Amino acid sequence: MSAATGFDQHPSETLRAGKGFSLAGVDPDSTPGFKGTKEDGQALLAELDDGLAELQEKLFAESRFGGRKRLLLILQAMDTAGKGGIVNHVMAAMDPQGVQFKAFKAPTDEEKSYDFLWRIEKEVPAAGMVGVFDRSHYEDVLIHRVHRWASPEEIKRRYVAINEFEARLSSSGTTVVKVMLHISGDEQKERLLARLDNPAKHWKYSRGDLDERAFWEDYMSAYQAAIDETNTPNAPWHVVPANKKWFARIAVQQLLLGALNGMDLQWPKAEFDVALERELVVRS
Repeated sequence: MSAATGFDQHPSETLRAGKGFSLAGVDPDSTPGFKGTKEDGQALLAELDDGLAELQEKLFAESRFGGRKRLLLILQAMDTAGKGGIVNHVMAAMDPQGVQFKAFKAPTDEEKSYDFLWRIEKEVPAAGMVGVFDRSHYEDVLIHRVHRWASPEEIKRRYVAINEFEARLSSSGTTVVKVMLHISGDEQKERLLARLDNPAKHWKYSRGDLDERAFWEDYMSAYQAAIDETNTPNAPWHVVPANKKWFARIAVQQLLLGALNGMDLQWPKAEFDVALERELVVRS
C-alpha cells in the first residue's frame, strides 16, 4: 500500500470504467484498492486537504496571468448517494472564491424551450476555477430514458451531443472528472429511513425519491448505457462504490488530486524585483 495515498493503486485506474465495463459487476459496498478502516479513510481525507487546497490555489493563480486551465467535477448518482457529502467534506478544503458550484434542478419553462445543453453550457467553469455539477446534462439521458420522455432516437442524439460538448470543454483547457456514486437499493432504503427517523433530516426527504425507487433496475440500465456511450478518453467515467460514505469521499478526493497534479500547475513568476520590494517593505 502506498504511504502517500493509502491506496494500492490510484483510483483513477481502479475506478475507471474500462472496456467491457459492467455496472452490475461493481459491488457498492466495496473499497477498491483501499484496505484501511473507516478511521484510516477519515484520517487520509484530512491529511490531504492541504495538498488539495494548494493545487486549487495554483490553478486559480495561473489564471490571473493568462492560464486557461480549469477543472469540472460532474457528480451523478441515485438519490441519497452522497453528492452533498462530497461537496461538504471534499470541496470544503478549497477556497470558495475558486469554486463554481451548480446543482441542476428540473428545468424551467424557459430552459425547456432550448436544447438540453443550453442551461449547462452557461455554467461551465471559467479559467482557473474548479466547477462542480451536482447532477448535470446526464439527467437528460437518464430520467428521460427511464420514463420515456424522449424517443430512443433523441436519446442517441443526446449522447452524441454530450460527447461533442465534453470534447469542446477538453480542447478549451477543461479537465473533466465524471463520477457516478454507486449505492445499492438496500443502502438507499436505509438512508431514506434514516431521514424519516431524524426530524433534522425531514427537509431532505421527498416522496419523489420513493417513487423513483420503483424504477431502480431501469435506472441501472440507463446508467450502463450512458457510460457505454459517453466514456471517452478525454472525459472518462469513474464509478465509485458509495455504500461507505467515507470511502466515496477519499476516492473522489484522490480523483481531484490526480486531475490537478496532471495539469502541471506552476506558481506564476513575480514580474517585479522581489529583493527590492522586500527591502521597501522592511523600511516601511
